[in-house]
Amino acid sequence: MPDMPELAASFTAALHDAGIAVGPDRTRSFARALTLLEPSTTRELRHCALATLVSDREQIEPFDAVFREVFGGPADRGAQRGQPGDPARSLPDAVPGRVPGSRKATADGRGREADTPPREAPVPLAASPLDRLANRDFADLSAEELARLSEVMRTIVLRTPTRLSRRRRTAHHGARIDVRRTLSVSRRTGGYPLRLRRFVPRARPRDLIVLCDISGSMEPYARAMLQLLYCAVRAAHAEVFTFATRLTRLTPALRRAGPDDALARAGRAAPDWSGGTRIAECLAEFNERFGRRGMAHGAVVAIISDGWDTGAPADLATHMARLSRVAYRVVWVNPRTASPRYRPLVAGMAAALPYCDAVVSAHNLAALDDFTAALSAPRHRR
Repeated sequence: MPDMPELAASFTAALHDAGIAVGPDRTRSFARALTLLEPSTTRELRHCALATLVSDREQIEPFDAVFREVFGGPADRGAQRGQPGDPARSLPDAVPGRVPGSRKATADGRGREADTPPREAPVPLAASPLDRLANRDFADLSAEELARLSEVMRTIVLRTPTRLSRRRRTAHHGARIDVRRTLSVSRRTGGYPLRLRRFVPRARPRDLIVLCDISGSMEPYARAMLQLLYCAVRAAHAEVFTFATRLTRLTPALRRAGPDDALARAGRAAPDWSGGTRIAECLAEFNERFGRRGMAHGAVVAIISDGWDTGAPADLATHMARLSRVAYRVVWVNPRTASPRYRPLVAGMAAALPYCDAVVSAHNLAALDDFTAALSAPRHRR
């Protein structure tokens, strides 16, 4: 039987490439189902995958296509009714990637298993099991594990709450009358507006802004989080800044970079990597150059830092108060809060805490669920 975590990571990565949204939570559910049920046939494996990875009827067809490509399963639903002991649908015993032989159509049009030996299918396997990566602290991961982590992070979707834009769309039960469209349509009825046209504002996701601490105390976590921020820039059109002794806008570098050289470009763009920490000064620069110009107005702002600051706590509190007045929601990501013995005794963290809507750890892959939930939650002031 192949390694279940590797099997789950490989299959869910193929589903994501096919356009099916499969996050780390669904991947973990699929891995648990494989471990508990230990399916021995492709039919049982397909049922496990359907129950944990598919959430919509429209996803079944592309799901089956990926399943056939990876495991060589039958193409039609009727073929799924085979006996559990059918060797043509049995899972491989030793080599991950070995799948049953293909089906050939006979003259009467009915499918029959061909008398061909099993074939090898190119199934991509993760070097590190997903369960081991999911609960390991980002600071303890090697460079190879960080590279594998980026493959999983590409499946994570960062969503923000919606806001009403100035654009509008036609609606049958809108609260406001679209006078221009009503008059335009009334020309068909001799100028009499027999039917009122209405509209409602369009809803669009709020902007996402991330400020990531790359000082010496945050370097191990910053390398892992930048993998996620690279995906956020591409998918959610987020704005990413790094700070240590200075503020650097990293969005252009991440947009042009590929997944393999994102960290290299980030290091070249931010010369203060692994330096000291001046959170208050960098936050003041952000408020002055970007926040007041409208970038932070109504946006969700995430600050990734452990709170160590060489400046005065009163200055950080002042600039956090300015940011909280214009931002829709402020989420502080502090990996140190994962420890049960953590207390906000650091002066910088204590000064910023009253102006945060949520504080999460995001110190490992499993804890990223709390981070994504905090970004999409409605506004709530402490």
